[in-house]
Amino acid sequence: MVVCVVLAVLAAAANAAGSVLQRQAARNEPADGHLTIRLLWDLAKQPAWGFGVTSMVAGSVLQALALAAGPIVLVQPILIGELAFVLVLTAILRRRRLGLGEWLPVAGVGGGVVVLLAALRPSGGDPLAAPAGGWLAGCLATTTLVAVLVHRGAAVSAGGRRALLLGSAAGAWFGFTAVLVSAVMAAVRDPSATVLSTWQFYAVLVAAPLGFFLLQNTLRAGSLTASQPGLTLVNPLVALLWGVAVFGENVRGGAWVLLELGAGAAIVAGTIGLARSPLLAAHERAGSPSS
Repeated sequence: MVVCVVLAVLAAAANAAGSVLQRQAARNEPADGHLTIRLLWDLAKQPAWGFGVTSMVAGSVLQALALAAGPIVLVQPILIGELAFVLVLTAILRRRRLGLGEWLPVAGVGGGVVVLLAALRPSGGDPLAAPAGGWLAGCLATTTLVAVLVHRGAAVSAGGRRALLLGSAAGAWFGFTAVLVSAVMAAVRDPSATVLSTWQFYAVLVAAPLGFFLLQNTLRAGSLTASQPGLTLVNPLVALLWGVAVFGENVRGGAWVLLELGAGAAIVAGTIGLARSPLLAAHERAGSPSS
């Protein structure tokens, strides 16, 4: 489990670096308009975007290794720490020191994740043993949720609401992609199964590029304050529901639920506090196009 936790933390750090660099490039693109492939072509011309994509790929590899070493209910909540890494990296780039008002939400997120995982104590579960009906119901529910969020987000003008909707859609889709990757890694571990024989492997080949495309549009849809809470919080929530309801992973109930809810509340409050950090807001303004 220690290896799993370390890999998940490194994945969060790599994802944070990718987010900072890609967001910097995305701010040079107009926030209005529809979802287009042309956006990716324009972004590909910017060095910061290329480095950001490289970091994102590294984060995905580290996440896959973490999912191979432990249950999805353990891995995905750790990735919530990505936003804390975003704040620290932004402070380094701007040569600023974090104040008490910024360290408090960092501590809230970190402490909340630790307490949540200790209270849940996830174990067991096998994606390959999950019933076909569970997979079908989960896939339909998740893809429908994402489709509705994307449709609503694309229908409104650029701004906070659009960023929130697209950020939540991207978070849900990344959680779903992690679910698929978890099944693929389970096949890697199982000597009686082959990766190429699992339909989830081919689904990942489709889901990963779609998630990548959705993320690029999320990054340019609005401010970090609006998009990041949905992007950060919906991901582990979707993964947790899949892990418990479909994969059969075990978590503690009873009185532990109160502690889990308290930890969840601390994580939500800390995430919102991080997204509203004056340092991140100043970084957003500094990188906005003058036109």
